[in-house]
Amino acid sequence: MGKEFREKLEKVFDVLGEIIAFVAAVVWALVIINQTWSFLPDIVVSIFNIAKAWLLLVLVGVVGLEATIKRNFFIRLLFYIILAVLVIFHCFPATYEYLIGLAG
Repeated sequence: MGKEFREKLEKVFDVLGEIIAFVAAVVWALVIINQTWSFLPDIVVSIFNIAKAWLLLVLVGVVGLEATIKRNFFIRLLFYIILAVLVIFHCFPATYEYLIGLAG
């Protein structure tokens, strides 16, 4: 990738990260406030609880991509591997127990 392309892509990740961080903060705040005063319908609370976990995972991904876009290939590769492990264990929680069972 060219330097200009990386700089443009970094700006895109920067804006996405800011938007996702704001949305994640609002969702977390609403869930916490709703635990005290219960003003949201149950379906909205269910959606927000799912969004809490996914928004944070997406935020880590976007901010990590923004941070590693300027780095060398090995740093980016290391981040991609770590992000892949996070996504796999988030989507398939039984994978961790299976791997531990194989090792033990």
